[in-house]
Amino acid sequence: MLQVGIVGLPNVGKSTLFKTLTKKQVDCANFPFCTIEPNVGVVEVPDARIDKLVEICKSQKRIPTAIEFVDIAGLVKGAHKGEGLGNKFLANIREVDMIVHVVRAFEDENVVHVEGKVDPRRDIEIIELELAMADVGTVEKRLDGVRAKMKAGRAKDLETEESALAKIFAALQAGKMANTVVLTEDEEKMIGDISLLTRKPVLYVMNVGEERTILPLSNLSTEAMAKVEGEIEGVAAVSIPISVKLESEIIEMSPEDQVVFLRELGLSQSGLDRLIAKCYELLNLITFFTAGEKETRAWTITRGTKAPQAAGVIHTDFEKGFIRAEVIGYDDFVACNGEVGARDTGKLRLEGKEYVMVDGDVCHFRFSV
Repeated sequence: MLQVGIVGLPNVGKSTLFKTLTKKQVDCANFPFCTIEPNVGVVEVPDARIDKLVEICKSQKRIPTAIEFVDIAGLVKGAHKGEGLGNKFLANIREVDMIVHVVRAFEDENVVHVEGKVDPRRDIEIIELELAMADVGTVEKRLDGVRAKMKAGRAKDLETEESALAKIFAALQAGKMANTVVLTEDEEKMIGDISLLTRKPVLYVMNVGEERTILPLSNLSTEAMAKVEGEIEGVAAVSIPISVKLESEIIEMSPEDQVVFLRELGLSQSGLDRLIAKCYELLNLITFFTAGEKETRAWTITRGTKAPQAAGVIHTDFEKGFIRAEVIGYDDFVACNGEVGARDTGKLRLEGKEYVMVDGDVCHFRFSV
């Protein structure tokens, strides 16, 4: 299951966001081998399509796709040297697929800021410097090993790896994120197995006051927001404004009241749903479905996945013995009121091993044992 680590300085609303998210936690019985620890929450990815498929198929069971959120202990200046929970924090975050960085953008005299005053740009730089410094050691060790091997003979692969690592090492020493470094395709391949904190996708969540929830991010403050609006050394940073306090109140409402309340604010989705969907998008993921009377289930794959590999997400045997995929586009499935109608009107397609899955595909996979 995909993991998203929630990070930030103390008192920025990070743990409140996590607690609010876990109130949307799905039934973990639907996800085998999923052990939930106190700081982990499995949260449904919002997708109205699955409900429509359940309705059409009269499915007995509904299993959404989900993301695992991990609440990681508050980071403080000097964490890479062992300050605060330091190394424990950094070890936890190395395991996640992406990072949600909660940044305080609200004023509240009753909530002390660990650095004295609210300054989003400074806070972002503190966290990013700590992550960069933690990565320096990892890259330096790998670089030393590569250079030692090169003394025995300069192989092309080693030269390519050395080039990539040297570029990243220079950026990290300057306090920059590794994802600001532009690498060639060959260099990317050579360092694909190295787990760096600063190469993970990052979503910045600007924790704003309740009154600013629906304003454009550019209205939240002045130049302090520039860093999270896409000006991180040429990397397109992604950020969304959320009032964590307001979201914690919304989640306590009935589903009906939530809809009415959000409509009054002029919003189609809650901030939590936007956050979850944005994580899914940043990880370049899409959803396909299997639908029937017994159950309708959403499955997560990376964009560009071919049919046999998608089948393998359901069961490895499906990929090994893949014969073909019976595919109906979501819109066709709904318009034809299910598989029978789609088959009768020629909307059901037979696709082979080279078929690239499309978001929303409703599939049956044929395979041999």
